[in-house]
Amino acid sequence: MLDLKQLQNDFEYVQKALEKKHVDEALLARLRETSLKLKSKRQELEALQANQNAKSKELGIAARNGLDISKLKEELTNNKAQIATLQESVRSLEESLNELAFSIPNLPDEDVPEGKDENDNVVLKRVGQKPKFNFTPKEHWDIDSEQNWIDFTRGVKLSKSRFSVLKGEAARLSRALINYMLDFNKKRGFEEVCVPYIVNRATLTGTGQLPKFEDDLFKIEGEDLFLIPTAEVPVTNLYQDEILNPESLPLCYTSATACFRKEAGSAGRDTRGMIRQHQFDKVELVAITHPDESDAMFEKMVACASDLLTSLGLAHQHVLLCGGDLGFSAAKTIDLEVWFPGQNRYREISSISNTRDFQARRAKIRFKDGKKNRLVHTLNGSSLAVGRTLIAIMENYQNEDGTITIPDVLKAYM
Repeated sequence: MLDLKQLQNDFEYVQKALEKKHVDEALLARLRETSLKLKSKRQELEALQANQNAKSKELGIAARNGLDISKLKEELTNNKAQIATLQESVRSLEESLNELAFSIPNLPDEDVPEGKDENDNVVLKRVGQKPKFNFTPKEHWDIDSEQNWIDFTRGVKLSKSRFSVLKGEAARLSRALINYMLDFNKKRGFEEVCVPYIVNRATLTGTGQLPKFEDDLFKIEGEDLFLIPTAEVPVTNLYQDEILNPESLPLCYTSATACFRKEAGSAGRDTRGMIRQHQFDKVELVAITHPDESDAMFEKMVACASDLLTSLGLAHQHVLLCGGDLGFSAAKTIDLEVWFPGQNRYREISSISNTRDFQARRAKIRFKDGKKNRLVHTLNGSSLAVGRTLIAIMENYQNEDGTITIPDVLKAYM
């Protein structure tokens, strides 16, 4: 959630920053109008309250001196009625402003590039060597026709489109990847946690999925509960509405969960294969830090996910997202895109974001700074999307006879 004080004190800065994210101008206009109206009503209320206090003291002095206080009493009664009316007006405007603010995304960092969509993202660097083949590499669904690792037909039969069943060695490889990723992240200082897959509305509001993106969530019928779209949601909210000891920071976690997404805006995209599924496994990194440490933590998390890909022998690139492609809660995001030789292109496999104090303000996660309470910074990142890593291995480690070589680091886990 945006800092409402910053919004009221420097709306022009906020407006200019949000232009990078292409926020609707009409929404911003409503936000400014409501903000200014609230500021004006608060000033009126404060003036009336100050006047009430002054008149009350004046009445007390007059009463003690035996003076006529009838006029003062009438003024105080009228003033009190005006205060009550203004208090209700301020309360109503505060509710309206909060409702609007919950639908406004986080401000992007200044070094986030301008741009409309993924075509305007900036490749920062490439890591690793693409594999060379003496045959034409296949896409993972064509490789699977020989290995019978992924059963798309029965996935649809059990659920609907964009579900699949992993069989045999693919199921083992998926499990091996999860264990390897968790162990890798633990060595980098991220403590493993196992969290619920079903969370309440307050939890999803804290990380920014609600209220704006409810249509992309799977809701539990008859309950105000939802299936998680990512482990970021429950792990970040572990400290919802808490005041942390600064000595405990940073708090670094890794968690493996299933993730559930309706993919409401993806009709017609990636309809073949396992790139875009309604249910998928992912290993997540989450950090809760002192504001002064969030930039260093961001670099640490990017390095952790990138080094994990390198350890698997997967070529990839670091991509800085432009304003138009930046997520709702993110102030800055670097995507890691892995090379898919069968598709002859890089595809996203990890997304690491610094949300600054945006989620912390919504979730009320604070720390003691002397006598004051300050908001922490929260960060999250995929390390990694398990299904996409599995099919990246299928494409990068395919052999001409249709077999797939398992990366050395995973053999102990198989």
